[in-house]
Amino acid sequence: MTDQALRRFRLDIAYQGTDFNGWGRQPELRTVQGVLEAALATIFRRAGEAPTLTVAGRTDAGVHAAGQVAHVDLTEEQVTVLRKPHGKRPPLAAHDALARRINGILGPVPDVVVTAASEAPEGFDARFSALWRRYEYRVADRAARRDPLQRHRTAWVSSDLDATAMDQAAHGLLGLHDFASYCKAREGATTIRTLQAYAWRRDDDGVLVGEVVADAFCHSMVRALVGGCVEVGEGKLTPGDLVLLRDEQRRTSAFKVMPARGLTLMEVGYPDGAELALRAERTRALRTL
Repeated sequence: MTDQALRRFRLDIAYQGTDFNGWGRQPELRTVQGVLEAALATIFRRAGEAPTLTVAGRTDAGVHAAGQVAHVDLTEEQVTVLRKPHGKRPPLAAHDALARRINGILGPVPDVVVTAASEAPEGFDARFSALWRRYEYRVADRAARRDPLQRHRTAWVSSDLDATAMDQAAHGLLGLHDFASYCKAREGATTIRTLQAYAWRRDDDGVLVGEVVADAFCHSMVRALVGGCVEVGEGKLTPGDLVLLRDEQRRTSAFKVMPARGLTLMEVGYPDGAELALRAERTRALRTL
């Protein structure tokens, strides 16, 4: 796709990750990106090269999203395709038509939906402009009501968890640190992150809900952070142990990485319009402690 006369659109996306092999496109595997880009290719099959998506956060296989964000760049020819009227109905705005057409291709009961679309403000980049990502993890222990309707988005453990100890442990991990102990290493990728918020509570059914917010997350980081707190909740580790393990800055077997099904990307935060491009520039810089 050429760089001439491109218009950027923001897509807000929700999906149940159970039957997806993660976000990122993979040959011969069903992924969220692959399904959405196939829909885009169908919409613009007669309008040049099929557009691709840039996402705020690449979720792993089995992870869900209520507030994922991506952007797509369209040529004027492709925007014209969106604005063509259908039958006697007046043409929709390009962003409204984009969401409606994608969802129409995805079908009446899809496991991925474009919940909103808008023309992106100048400087917006779904990935690099983001200030933070907020995840939620759900754990049902023996004290919780085990709801089979929530089984795809809740991890179950056969123990009694101490929610107060888990919350204390979570707060002790906050700040700018090297989280190599809580990340699956990827060549050339930094493990330095700012953990902005991490807390545990029980909902009305007694399910433990962990809310985790960071500027960004490295591979499997949230599920490892949850795994550490579950060990604390079971009394196998102390809150201080999680800090000591973090500061060792190396992968550990002291806790298990929790299953993907309990994890949902809830929201991605962005600065005001004037700060979007500056934030993207800063994010692209190498992180240091």
